[in-house]
Amino acid sequence: MKPLESLLQEAVASGSLLESSLNNITSFLAGTQDPVAPAAIQELAERQAWDELNDRFYKNLAFGTGGLRGRTIGKIVTTAEQGQGGPNNRPEFPCIGSACMNYFNVGRAMYGLIIYVKKHVAAQNSTRKPRIVIGHDTRHFSRNFAEYCAKIAVELGCDTFLFDAPRATPEISFAIRELNADTGVVLTASHNPSHDNGFKAYFDDGAQLVPPHDIGVIQEVNALKSDVYEALPANQQGTLTELGSDFDHIYSSRLKNILLRPDLIAAQAPKIVYSNLHGTGGHIIVPLLKEIGCDVQTVAIQDTQDGRFPTVKSPNPENSEALTLAIEQADKSGRDIVIATDPDCDRMGVAVRDASGKMRLLTGNQTGSLLAWYRCKTMTDLGWINDSNRSRAVMIKTFVTSQLQDSIGHHYGIEVVNVLTGFKYIAQKLGKYEQAIPADKRVGYRSMSEAETRALRLEYSRFFVFGGEESYGYLAQDFVRDKDANAAAILFAELAAYAAEQKKTIPDLLDNLFLQYGVHLEMGKSLVMEGADGASKIAALSQSYLQNPLQEVHGMKVTRIRDFTKGNLYDEEGDSIPKTDMIIMELEGGFSFAVRPSGTEPKIKYYFFGKGQPGEEVNTSRKTVQDTLNAIWAEIEADAHKRVSGH
Repeated sequence: MKPLESLLQEAVASGSLLESSLNNITSFLAGTQDPVAPAAIQELAERQAWDELNDRFYKNLAFGTGGLRGRTIGKIVTTAEQGQGGPNNRPEFPCIGSACMNYFNVGRAMYGLIIYVKKHVAAQNSTRKPRIVIGHDTRHFSRNFAEYCAKIAVELGCDTFLFDAPRATPEISFAIRELNADTGVVLTASHNPSHDNGFKAYFDDGAQLVPPHDIGVIQEVNALKSDVYEALPANQQGTLTELGSDFDHIYSSRLKNILLRPDLIAAQAPKIVYSNLHGTGGHIIVPLLKEIGCDVQTVAIQDTQDGRFPTVKSPNPENSEALTLAIEQADKSGRDIVIATDPDCDRMGVAVRDASGKMRLLTGNQTGSLLAWYRCKTMTDLGWINDSNRSRAVMIKTFVTSQLQDSIGHHYGIEVVNVLTGFKYIAQKLGKYEQAIPADKRVGYRSMSEAETRALRLEYSRFFVFGGEESYGYLAQDFVRDKDANAAAILFAELAAYAAEQKKTIPDLLDNLFLQYGVHLEMGKSLVMEGADGASKIAALSQSYLQNPLQEVHGMKVTRIRDFTKGNLYDEEGDSIPKTDMIIMELEGGFSFAVRPSGTEPKIKYYFFGKGQPGEEVNTSRKTVQDTLNAIWAEIEADAHKRVSGH
């Protein structure tokens, strides 16, 4: 048996192993005490699994603005990692690698976050212990990582609140605010494939990290080269508090208050089939829907919390396949609404029955537009928003979310603010609005009712009507600072009840919006490029659109290119937009598209937007707009492959 160092050096010399992989393997072994690491790396080297080693070690999994995300189960599982096996047929140990989600990277992330938060608390001239909330979803190793994070936090002197079982990500955001914590962590990879996991960090406002805190935490985490830390003496350590059903009740009670007309639900009793896709959503959503008056069935086979997500190809409610079983059950039971949420319950997908009796899937843009319209209309009808305060009402959406929402907001005299992709930017605006309320008026703000905070915001600041992004994330309340599918589910139930009262289907409501504002269609596409080679191709492709810009697409001239990489753009409120790797190209005829490398997945994303004219016959206009979008994508896809291949 050759020594590991010899095997690796020979592989580098032959070009099978990247030099960066060798360097990262060496650093990783020097910085971890994990006994699985040397055995796993030795086995892969002896098997000459160089592609696997490159994928695991081509980079260090850097702590980014959203935290960490990566594979926790390798494409090849070594004997050392498999061990005795874990629950749901997973390996006993997470995969070893500098680019992977494992105890080494999770430990560094937690340690660095605590270092920063301790400095932040001390800078406020406080001698108290930092408070931290930790939650997790149903993924492989999520509970293990959460307990490990809690252990580190307590031993380093933080008073720690750990949920007793899987919970939805938005509930952790709520808990940070409710418990006046300094930071929070969720172990989740949202809707990623089952082999992934992640570490998502929040700050004291319940929102994901934004400047300057994101930069500060990133610097602390990435400066750590080892997962070793020294526990404080017992009398200096923090406490561990378990959060359970009592806290769930506090959260659920607040959620009920975001309904505008709960009487509609009680009168119509919407019949819903719900699936949590083996995730966390059923814990809050099912009892809450029943409590407000809905008739709810669940997809029994998908109720089981299982990190394999065994009944779906992907636990992503954006994908139609994920709703297949729920739709079949709705057809058999004669129900009109299907709701599904992703594993950490921050995204919601729906299917609805049309006038012909067929179930139709709604896109995230369509669902968001319907919810935005209903809330704008109903708040106006109720007199909450009127001529005296309309200028203080605001909707927030991302640049790559349907422009139909801009049209709806403007129709009701409500300003629409566009922000970068990522709910943290919507949350950042909510933080700005909260701080704009005079200090003496916002004492106890977090414990105030929705009516009380609405009155304050409409008088002194800006009142948040609705926010969302095309990727099936929605928010209608201020007491959570992340997208919330628990809330979205009851909001959609209220919309369904309104449609039933009007003796219309939800697709009827959508067609009415299209008739009034013009058919708005959007299309999302991605090119996936995995591993070390893929990352470099994505970067080069993205840059090529600036170095060699398109002049024309499908016979339509490119009339404007909005380059977000320079950081010299401003939003509707005059706030500077952080520079980011995104380009929006506007074409003749009201069509446009955006290009953005994903921050969490190995893909480059394309967002296409098309619009018909108000008053046009809806079905005819829909076909024309969709055909045009398809043709645009066909040309863009072909061009992208040429750019990547160099031909």
